[in-house]
Amino acid sequence: MVQAVLDKQMKQDPFLIEIKTRLAAKEEQYLGPYAAKSRDAVRRRQEHLEGHRPAFAVDTDRILHSRAYTRYIDKTQVFYMVRNDHITHRVLHVQLVSKIARTIGRVLSLNEDLIESIALGHDIGHPPFGHDGEKILDVLCREHGLHPFQHNLQSVRFLEHIERKGKGVNLTLQTLDGILCHDGEVHDRSLRPQRHVSFAEFDDKMRLKAGNPAAALVPMTLEGCVVRFADTISYIGRDIEDAIELSLICRNDIPADCRAALGETNGTIVHNLVTDLLKNSEQDAIAFSPEISEALRALKEFNYERIYLNPVIKKDVEKIKICYRRLFHAYLDDVHSPQKKSTFFSEFITKMDPEYVGDTPPAAIVCDFLAGMTDDYFLKQADLLGCVIPQKQ
Repeated sequence: MVQAVLDKQMKQDPFLIEIKTRLAAKEEQYLGPYAAKSRDAVRRRQEHLEGHRPAFAVDTDRILHSRAYTRYIDKTQVFYMVRNDHITHRVLHVQLVSKIARTIGRVLSLNEDLIESIALGHDIGHPPFGHDGEKILDVLCREHGLHPFQHNLQSVRFLEHIERKGKGVNLTLQTLDGILCHDGEVHDRSLRPQRHVSFAEFDDKMRLKAGNPAAALVPMTLEGCVVRFADTISYIGRDIEDAIELSLICRNDIPADCRAALGETNGTIVHNLVTDLLKNSEQDAIAFSPEISEALRALKEFNYERIYLNPVIKKDVEKIKICYRRLFHAYLDDVHSPQKKSTFFSEFITKMDPEYVGDTPPAAIVCDFLAGMTDDYFLKQADLLGCVIPQKQ
């Protein structure tokens, strides 16, 4: 076996080997002492990768070409059932996170390939209708003996156990850890990586979070810490712009202290948050100043009160809850049906590896299918069951 690997390596295109060698040398020259190096990338299943791409760039391509990434295009960020083409969807959000995080990483001499892979993959596990859908699916999972539903764990699950018909895309430990630990809703003033080097330690973090959703996780790399901050930076001002676009709030509603410290437009808020982060981060820690961190915390509270919990955007929640419950129970019945003719089978189960189907509890299979749906596909399936579905306004 070892000889076969060596023989294959000997047959690699010398041109590609030379490119990879030059890129590795560039990393040594330009990346900071605490940055993640491509040479240290670890995969759960060892691979012999031909080509010129560094390991984390390979991760980015695998995420971009995944079926789950394709479905980002019709996944809600905050506002759903809205007829407005200028409102942020999940696909734009992850691109904004990537852009902001790579800007920070470039200044701090971090690995932009790793930053990009974490940023683009971090929300793949979000179910239809954003955080409201997540809460509804969480209740259903608990009722059926599953762990609490958490979109960051589901993101890892999609990429490790559902893509490629259940075989997964075999991403690096560093990318998966950043996705698991992104927690953009948690407020941190500073983050210092809690480094580990094995998938066994990563699996321990997964089990800890699955059993206790309140457990605080910290990324293993500085790149993961940067993405976690960039997640907040990307949505905080953008959600305000969307809310203004929908006439939920006015710009003058933003608290005066927040406007004074951060600005009142998304561009200014992003600029001020990124600039402060760059000024206050240390060699092995990413941090805001106390003043800016407090202003950001206050702005988050404003967003929650005036935007995320605004009853105007919650008017369809009860209908969506009923749809989720009807679909969950219908698909669970389908698993035990001798007919095997439903959409659940034709669109999901029959396309999965038999090992996935055999090793996964029926309720978990249903959860995986529902979590992977786009908003429109969810509504079409609910309509087929005779549910009263909400209409876009």
